Amino acid sequence: MGSLAGHVAPGIAFVVLGLWHLLNHIKLHSLNSTSFTSSPWFPCAKIRYIELYLIMLATSISMAIELVIGPQKHHPFDTDGTIPSNHLRNFEHATISLTFFTYAAFAVILDRMSCKTQFALTQFIGAIAFAQELLLFRLHSTDHMGVEGHYHLLLQFVILVCLTTALLGIRLPKSFLIAFVRSASIFSQGLWFILTGYMLWTPEFIPKGCFIHNDDGHRVVQCHTEEALQRAKSLVNLAFSWFLVGVTVFSVSLYVVLDRIIGENKAEYATLKREDEHSDDIESQEDTKFGAFKSFYWYKKWWFCNN
Repeated sequence: MGSLAGHVAPGIAFVVLGLWHLLNHIKLHSLNSTSFTSSPWFPCAKIRYIELYLIMLATSISMAIELVIGPQKHHPFDTDGTIPSNHLRNFEHATISLTFFTYAAFAVILDRMSCKTQFALTQFIGAIAFAQELLLFRLHSTDHMGVEGHYHLLLQFVILVCLTTALLGIRLPKSFLIAFVRSASIFSQGLWFILTGYMLWTPEFIPKGCFIHNDDGHRVVQCHTEEALQRAKSLVNLAFSWFLVGVTVFSVSLYVVLDRIIGENKAEYATLKREDEHSDDIESQEDTKFGAFKSFYWYKKWWFCNN
């Protein structure tokens, strides 16, 4: 993870997941705000568990890169079977991926078994995944000092919001605001990962008075003077502040636009749904085909979310 690709790749995954949750939570709330219930994951019309399968695939690839196929990681253990010091961070990153893989796997199992408490249990496992991520970033074996440490410190605040809203969602599943903030925070975590990757490993973006240093195979940003370091941290604070404003504007604007679009089509959506549910047996052949087409149309129009 300590590279440009190592931050951008998981960042894209979190961005896609957060945006997917934002879209679907806004859709559910706009269609029926009175009976809204948030969801830890969203089934699809064609492949029910596509979201969870993609999480398991992405985390499996991440673990393989960290421990097996990445540069200088073909032998993650020493000859005596112990973990070498320079590979501890790889095991920590892989453990984060393992926890999210566990979340997705149990989400599939709980749904297939139709457990009565599947929502709460799935949310709880998701909260554990965020707690594990926060713990390992907080107690990282890599000495996150200087500019890099400041980027990761601010990342921990975003992860803390993900964790808090995941826990609150167990107790308050009908709160749209909690679901909205959780989705936006997952989206924010991905964006901050991407921003961190580009700002720390692109020479053109290194703050004045600082440079990229190779520390035991790990490229880190170091500064020539204490004044340059404090200036660099202040620039990171400004970037994070602008970042929060940008995410807020984007998330709320997305809600306003989609709520208006869905609200204008809500009556038509309800009519089509009632027609599909009350199709007469006499017209089964033609109406079933037409009804199936209409159902597919609305699933396609509203992001294939089968709710």
